[in-house]
Amino acid sequence: MPADRFSTATRLKALGEQAAARVYRARPPRRNRLTGRAALLALVMCSLVVALAYPIRQYISQRSDIAEQRRKAQDAGAELDRLREQRARWQDPEYVRQQARRQLHYVMPGETGYLVQDGSGSAAAPRGPQAARRPWYENLWSAVDTADRR
Repeated sequence: MPADRFSTATRLKALGEQAAARVYRARPPRRNRLTGRAALLALVMCSLVVALAYPIRQYISQRSDIAEQRRKAQDAGAELDRLREQRARWQDPEYVRQQARRQLHYVMPGETGYLVQDGSGSAAAPRGPQAARRPWYENLWSAVDTADRR
């Protein structure tokens, strides 16, 4: 055998190994995608999210409470204005007379008062001479008792 002692198959195998060694040596070593720094950064970010979640929720809740209280204060201010206007109206003697006539069925001296019934046959107020002699509050309670019995 000549100086070449290896077979062709052995030589091809050795050449393939040398070529593979050159290819893999030229390629940089493959690094892990998650490095220690990246893991630490992810841990810090998760900690911040967890630590800030409750205070942010409280902040949002308090902001909605503040908005609700402002709305209630605005409603109370509108109600106060309405009540002040009503109080000013009640200071006017003419308005008081008008309300006494409309709600209490008062009549001025010399006028004749009339009660109009709805036609259902039931008396809205007690009638008769006995009812005329009683005070108005007894007539009122009598009407309430009558309505309660029905």
